[in-house]
Amino acid sequence: MRSHGRCEAAMTSGHPIVIRRAEPADAEAIHETFQGRHVIAGTLQMPYPSVEMWRKRIADVAPDDYFLVASIAGEVVGNLGLHASKSLRRRHVGALGMSVRDDRQRAGAGTALLKAGIGLADGWFNYQRLELTVYTDNLGALHLYQKFGFAIEGTSRAYAFRDGRYVDAYQMARLNPALKLNEAASDE
Repeated sequence: MRSHGRCEAAMTSGHPIVIRRAEPADAEAIHETFQGRHVIAGTLQMPYPSVEMWRKRIADVAPDDYFLVASIAGEVVGNLGLHASKSLRRRHVGALGMSVRDDRQRAGAGTALLKAGIGLADGWFNYQRLELTVYTDNLGALHLYQKFGFAIEGTSRAYAFRDGRYVDAYQMARLNPALKLNEAASDE
C-alpha cells in the first residue's frame, strides 16, 4: 500500500514492513545496522562507523540519489541506496547497495527494500539498467538479487580487502523488462 512517500510491504512478526525515505533521525538506527558482523562483511563499509558519519550521509544525499529505509514496528532494520550515474551517457543506469540488520535478515526487509528500489528505478527514474556488486560468498544476497532478475555479468577477483584477506565479488545487473534493445546495432 502506497501513501505519501511510504510503502507498506509484507508483514513480519505481525507488523508491516514500511519503506520510506531516510531522515536525519534514522542515523542512530542505520549506525546500529552497521555494527553487525554480517552487514560489515557483506558491504564495503568499514567497522566502527560513527553516528555522525551516517547523519552527514543522510543530510548530504545527492539530489539524484535516494536513500530508503525499511522499518518494522517503527524500528529501522535496513536501508537501500539508489544512485544515479554521473555520466551523461549512462543516465539510463542506476546503481544500488543495501543492507539489512543482522538479526532481521531473511525476514522480508531485503525483499521489501529491493522491490521499492526497483519500483522507483523502473516507474519513476526511467532507469533501463540497474547495477550492483555483491561478494561471491554472500549467498543470501545473491539469491535475493537473482530472484528480482539480476544476472551475474562478471567476477572481480580480489575486489576488496575484508578481515585480513582479499575477497571476490560479482558484478550484477538487471535490465528493465520494458527495454527494447536494438539488436541490429549491437551486432555491428
